[in-house]
Formats: sequence, structure tokens, C-alpha cells
Amino acid sequence: MANMKKKILLSGERRQYKAKDIAIFDDPEKLKTVLSKLSWKILQLLSEKEMYPMEVAKKLKVHEQKVYYHVRKLARVGVVKVVREEGKKGAVAKYYKASFPALGVELPFGYRRIKNITVPSIDEKMKQFFSPFLKEDGTFDGKIVVGSPDPHGPFKARARDGHYASYLTLFLGQFADLPEDFPVKLDVDVKAEKDENNNLILVGGPGTNLITQEINKFLPIRFNMMSSEHGFLLGGLVSEKTGNVYTADTIGVMARITNPWNKEKRIIVLAGNKAVGTKACVIAIAKFWKEALKSFGGEEEFATVIQGFDLDGDGKVDSIEVLE
Repeated sequence: MANMKKKILLSGERRQYKAKDIAIFDDPEKLKTVLSKLSWKILQLLSEKEMYPMEVAKKLKVHEQKVYYHVRKLARVGVVKVVREEGKKGAVAKYYKASFPALGVELPFGYRRIKNITVPSIDEKMKQFFSPFLKEDGTFDGKIVVGSPDPHGPFKARARDGHYASYLTLFLGQFADLPEDFPVKLDVDVKAEKDENNNLILVGGPGTNLITQEINKFLPIRFNMMSSEHGFLLGGLVSEKTGNVYTADTIGVMARITNPWNKEKRIIVLAGNKAVGTKACVIAIAKFWKEALKSFGGEEEFATVIQGFDLDGDGKVDSIEVLE
């Protein structure tokens, strides 16, 4: 069999790309062999399924010797190949199949630069977790909500964890296309515009994110917001399932629930007792999602407790552990 130069044929647009091998003819005599009328019919049949020459002859209603002649020529130039052999009536029948799904001629000009279109493979669990946030064409469907940097809410807090949304969006950008509307919003704008009916990804705890504060009572693992003479105090995370209380700054909750304002939509919460706990949750979904989603089985209500760790000793969270 002749060796043919193989390249990749790309088809599609945006992220809906498909690719297949294409064999390039480097000799006009090889191309001439393929383009004969009978050879082309044989090649088309052998692209659909493997067949032995007698089958091909019966299908095309031509003499088998003609088919043998053309099949041998096609095999010699490398566009069909023997894929298996089988004994038939005391003889050995060779089954042939097309070697390539595409054939072409390449002239030495015309290359152009294209954007990097490599799309990372998406784990089925992660795909299922984010599926409500992706339209059929791969466009992100939802809003990412961060706390306002100005004093606001009952805690009069300034959010210091909004920039973690940048890291999250870099991660989401690997498999989601940008929507037409700007997808990142401040909590105060979401409340003012009554924009809660979307799919939402909430970054930040109830102390700094007013939407997390409103959604807190619906979480399976929620923040203990205690009233006091000074307004509210946060008493850590409380698990409805285990009854455990988590008060460390580096701890947070990663959850996905049904949007209580619109049952067709979903809300993902990435929120910590303090900003460092929120960072741990963002790192968990972006870098350690296999571990973070280990217990996720596609259920409507999901929550897990994340603890951040500083493994390299530089004072910054760089790893996580799932506590429940």
C-alpha cells in the first residue's frame, strides 16, 4: 500500500467544530486511478461498509474481474485496504474498506491563521453540573453575581471577593461562549433590576453578597445568620444533613439549587465564611472539580463543604479538601 500524506479536515463554526482525516494526493497518477468512473463507484461503496470484491460486483452489476482489477489499483495507491479475511467455499475472501474519510489535492499556498479552537474535554459530571447554564449552541446562560465594593446591606460590608469571579470566568470560558449581555453583575444591581429570575452563579457569602443572603435559607448547608443588637452576626456554616457547624475562615459552601424565584432556573453558590473561604470554593470548582463534585449525582439540590489550604506556605489558599 502506498503511503499518503494525511492532514486534518476541519468543518463547523464557533465551538461546533468537527474534524476528520484527509489524505492528500501527491501524484496525479494516483488521483487518476480514483477518478475513473468504476473506481469511484467502488470507493463510495467501500466507504459505507467493508465488502469483498464479489459483493461489490453483484452490487454494481459488473463482472467480478473488473472489480478485482480496480480494487487492486485502489489498494496500490492506498485509498482502500484489507480489513479482514474470511474463508468462503474453499477460498479466502478479502474484505476491503476505504482507508480515509476524505481525499484531496493540496496546492502550496493559501494557509491562514485561525484562533485556537481546541476545546477541552468536559467530564460528564461537570457537564451535568453546569448544563442549566449552557444553551444548545454553547453560549453561557446566566448571570455571575458578586458583592458590591461599596458599603451595603445589613452588615454595611465592602465585598473583597468579587475579583474571584475573574478566575471563575476564565475557567468557564474554556467550554462556554460569551453571551450578548454582560454576564457579571453586582448584587445591588440584580436587586434593583429584579433580575433574580435568571440562572445565577453567586460569588461571596451573605455578609458581602445580598443575593447569597436572600438565597441562604434555601441552601442545604447554610450560613447561621444571628440577629443581635448590632444587626446580624455570622455564626459559620451549618449542615442540615449532619448538624456540623463550620466556623473557620477558610471554609465555604459550594451548592447548586433550584432558583426559588423561577423553578426553571438554577443557582450555583460559591461562598465562604470569609473571602478566603469563597476563594477556596472558586478554586474547588475551577481546579479540583473532580474531587468537589465527587458526590454530585445530578440531583436538584446539591451542597458540599469546602476547606481551603495553603500547601506551599505563601499565605494564599492553593488547594482544597471536601469535608462533606
